[in-house]
Amino acid sequence: MSTATLLSTKPKEQNTENGIERADRSELAKFLSKALADTFLLNLKTLNFHWNVVGPLFYSLHKLTEEQYQDLTGAIDVIAERIRALGFVAPGSLTAFAKLTDIIEENGKPSAEQMIQQLADDNERCARSLRIAVSAAEELEDVKTADLLTERIGQHEENAWMLRAILAA
Repeated sequence: MSTATLLSTKPKEQNTENGIERADRSELAKFLSKALADTFLLNLKTLNFHWNVVGPLFYSLHKLTEEQYQDLTGAIDVIAERIRALGFVAPGSLTAFAKLTDIIEENGKPSAEQMIQQLADDNERCARSLRIAVSAAEELEDVKTADLLTERIGQHEENAWMLRAILAA
């Protein structure tokens, strides 16, 4: 087989016999695609704030956002690979993510306080959305997807707690 033939292969839906019907796997892939889009946009926003935060709490906020974006970066890959394991193509463009996410981009120059507030709100938004996805995965007895998303809920809740603690008066 020629290299040109080998390189012409495109990603497509794959049949899998994992005990979950195709229609149900498709529904799970939709939930996971939203989780992927939310995670990607939250990662981008966290990076933005990491790069641009200023003020007396610069160092601690810079370090906290670094920890959070590194976690989100790892989660992006895990979620996308779960979509592939279910037999579907993972979305991978800003256009696709923008259609799927509830995370709102920040195009301005917010204060450190506004940055922290937005990240706390967005982490909670992700946790709420993931709860719906976990319920669907549990109903379909997809323990792997449920476990993956349950772990993400815990991380988003911890992130929100840490960020809100900074805002406490």
